[in-house]
Amino acid sequence: MLKTYRGSCHCRAVSFEADIDFEIGTGRCNCSICAKKRGWEAIIQPDQFRLLSGKDVLRDYQFGTRVAHHPFCGNCGVSCYAEGFVEEIGGAYIAISISCLDGVPDEELATVPVRYLDGRNNNWWNEPEVTNHL
Repeated sequence: MLKTYRGSCHCRAVSFEADIDFEIGTGRCNCSICAKKRGWEAIIQPDQFRLLSGKDVLRDYQFGTRVAHHPFCGNCGVSCYAEGFVEEIGGAYIAISISCLDGVPDEELATVPVRYLDGRNNNWWNEPEVTNHL
């Protein structure tokens, strides 16, 4: 079921709304940036995301193939979302950082399906051998 969630960075300079269907599931990845950020994300369509504040404080980070943008708050350093275009997952996407959602009860988050992705080995459609650290 699609539901609108609000989220923000640590200092709250960046705030957003996102329409997320947790029944579709979320992802945890072992690629270099997700491993460093302990990323847990929900992939949504760009029209399901609304940046409410903070555009002026956002900085952008890109690496590798530069397919994705990883905006982060220039004040507190928190990255609330990433955006890019990957044909294999349907084209344009926004990846919402679950940890940046505000006010979601722990009980709700505990029921969210999680799919593990082996980005480290560019083997995105399969789980890595070890996932309990993700």
